[in-house]
Amino acid sequence: MRQMLECLIDEKLDTDPDKRERHVLEHARAELTAGQQAQGSGDVARRLVNACTTLLALPGIRRAGQWASGRLMLGDLAQVTRYLARAEPDRDGRTLDERIRDRILAPLGDGRPAVVIAHSLGSVVALECLYHHSGSVPLLVTLGSPLGMRTVVRPRLRPQPPATPDCVERWLNYWDRDDLIAPRPWLERDMLPSSAGCLPESARVDSDGIWVHTATKYLAQASVAGPVVEALRREGETAST
Repeated sequence: MRQMLECLIDEKLDTDPDKRERHVLEHARAELTAGQQAQGSGDVARRLVNACTTLLALPGIRRAGQWASGRLMLGDLAQVTRYLARAEPDRDGRTLDERIRDRILAPLGDGRPAVVIAHSLGSVVALECLYHHSGSVPLLVTLGSPLGMRTVVRPRLRPQPPATPDCVERWLNYWDRDDLIAPRPWLERDMLPSSAGCLPESARVDSDGIWVHTATKYLAQASVAGPVVEALRREGETAST
């Protein structure tokens, strides 16, 4: 969890933030390393929450109000860490990430074309699922994706090196500047193309109001919803002929 936070902060620093943002990011980074001599789990948890709380002072994040507290933000990040741990086996030895992928692949198993919309951790799960999908995916849409995090997410994806799944015909990736979960959003720079040459196409959206990280906030954007509606319409027309 600490490694993911460090990665998020470092990659945000790499985007050449202004002086005020840099001060907040560096303060949060210092809080992660403060008092490392203490070994108690409670001390580690406090440092993680403190760092998250400091990050919420970033100007864009504060305006968006997407997390009510550092603990809530930490919970969102912990979900990604837990999935990528490849642990928590059940009685049959299937790890948590395997069980999650099985649940996603089950409704896709009939081989019909499917438009896939994946948000946040869901984009990690969807990518790994679609490597095993035999049907076609006319459109994959990822929203607020952490797939580009180069030290804690991308190297842990399976299989390696990460690439667009061959079943995907088009991949649109959307990110908001104030969405901390997507600190390195240009996925076309971090993914290999599919055998047909498909790469992600990343585009920025700017949401107003609160909770910019939610899927509904992204889908409220016409630039995001439009291609989804069009892809669903085309598939509906094809199915009816």
